[in-house]
Amino acid sequence: MEQYQIQLIETAVVFLLIIISRIIAKKVILKARKKFNFQKRRVVIMNRTFNGVIYFLAIAIIMLIWGVQQKQLALFLSSFIAVLGIALFAQWSMLSNITASIILFINHPAKIGDKIVVLDKEFPLTGQIQDIGAFFMSIKTENKEIVTIPNSIIFQKMVKIVAEQKV
Repeated sequence: MEQYQIQLIETAVVFLLIIISRIIAKKVILKARKKFNFQKRRVVIMNRTFNGVIYFLAIAIIMLIWGVQQKQLALFLSSFIAVLGIALFAQWSMLSNITASIILFINHPAKIGDKIVVLDKEFPLTGQIQDIGAFFMSIKTENKEIVTIPNSIIFQKMVKIVAEQKV
């Protein structure tokens, strides 16, 4: 067999592993949803995250199969991470919002669909949580307006849960 044929077979195996990994990850996430009573929207976010990791690893493996040297790949990844780190630390608020979104997603009692009151002296806000993104939380007010608040602000303020959404 020629070299490119072996590479094609290895690439096909990687694609097969991607499909199998996605199926397994989906089943594990669904079991976790039932066991820990996660919301459907959280499951969607968790699926996207796992898929992103799976695809990232697959791309790295395929690059190695097709001849990208480990040193070149390591240099590219370290350069990318360094630039990303500089960008995030240059905008400290971006990093704090991303960190806050992870903590809000994992450990905050208020979930997507809950009606909350943000207890703030200057700008009190009542509404239903529509989405928790990487940087902002979207809240739909009683006037049907969508208000976005940086996650770091929500993380720092007291939040009163008025009504929880049924799962």
